[in-house]
Amino acid sequence: MNSSTDNADVEGESPDREVEVPIGLYKVVIVFSTMFAVAFVVGGFIVLDTATRRARLSPSEMNLPLALLGVAMIAAGGVVYAFATRFRAEGMGKPKDGSDEPSNNG
Repeated sequence: MNSSTDNADVEGESPDREVEVPIGLYKVVIVFSTMFAVAFVVGGFIVLDTATRRARLSPSEMNLPLALLGVAMIAAGGVVYAFATRFRAEGMGKPKDGSDEPSNNG
């Protein structure tokens, strides 16, 4: 079982799915991606709430295009957030990579 991520972990390199960037760019990516993700998710719930009139309408009465837009906005917020978690600043380690630290937690 020799995949590219196994080889990267053995050689001490980051896996292919992570992007190492300078700390300044990391801060910009994290701040704006989190802001956009929250805005999309909250906005998506507001649009979905509007389309269903606070869940009081039957499925045949609700505004289907608006409801689909709300669900798409919620999904887009999740995708933006998931994409942003791929970035790491130079020198940042993952918690599971801290094998050089003593394990004295019980």
